[in-house]
Amino acid sequence: MKIQHKLRAALISIPRIAIGLAFFATASIPLHAQTSDDGIMLSRQKYCTGVFFGYDSWDHYWEGSLNRTNGNLGTVITRTVSYTGNYALTDKINILGTVPYIWTDATQGVLHGQRGFQDFSLAVKYKALSIPVKQFGAIRLIGVLGGSVPMTNYTPDLQPLSLGNHSKTLNGRLTVNFLGKRGLYLNAGTAYVLRSNVTLDRSSYYTNGQLYLSNQVAMPNQFEYTVAAGYRRNDTTLTGHFSQQQTRGGGDIRRQDSPFISNRVNFSKAGFTLTYPLPRVRDLQYWLIYDNTFDGRNVGQSSTYTTGFLYTFNFEKKARP
Repeated sequence: MKIQHKLRAALISIPRIAIGLAFFATASIPLHAQTSDDGIMLSRQKYCTGVFFGYDSWDHYWEGSLNRTNGNLGTVITRTVSYTGNYALTDKINILGTVPYIWTDATQGVLHGQRGFQDFSLAVKYKALSIPVKQFGAIRLIGVLGGSVPMTNYTPDLQPLSLGNHSKTLNGRLTVNFLGKRGLYLNAGTAYVLRSNVTLDRSSYYTNGQLYLSNQVAMPNQFEYTVAAGYRRNDTTLTGHFSQQQTRGGGDIRRQDSPFISNRVNFSKAGFTLTYPLPRVRDLQYWLIYDNTFDGRNVGQSSTYTTGFLYTFNFEKKARP
């Protein structure tokens, strides 16, 4: 879809900030007491599936290191509905997938919100080690190899209302987890994300002090770090978590100018996760997640709520009596 010159002129006068935070949250949609960044595994031949609803909003953002508001945007709101699935090939190998549908809107200004499918995510999670710690519990070492691809031909050039960056990704993650017999839960992990070039629907662009006569944009790769601590027992979980993203390159949003998809997007956020099995419906679990971005660079100072239900099917054949 060609971007109209009139629209581009309007966008240049309105600072826009990439909603990288929403995409990071989407990649971490929970899958039956496990995500791609924790140390919990689904037991073999079980399939866990469900739907999650996300709400992300911000009216302050960081333009480089400057925290500011923008009356031409007001509050930027991102709503997400995600279908998730997790199948356990074995007790050591789980396959996780997510399909998100996203709506974006701004409460002020002339920019129109976007809606549609974003990026399909798939990951393979492998339990490499499980070490018993006497009578206290067990330490697990988990490796994850995952990636994502855009599901539609959405434009990445309408930030902050674009559905995403339209970049293919490949990521590797390593997690160390301790789960105590009385419910103590400790978790720490790190990941590296490779991002492919993005093709724009124009023949040139300006970023980081340079003019590029090309429609190909090199996307900087990213580091992710997570830690969590709390309680988990019998599928009931209450944990606090901290996560951070560091982009390995890219420039800042220029003062009173548009951002660009390859900008350096860094953030630190903290929140909590609550899971609870419904007492009258076996294998149905409720989830509630909250995150607050309290520090960042070229990103919205957002609050994010995610809630949903997961149901687990057991396909393992039971032995006949």
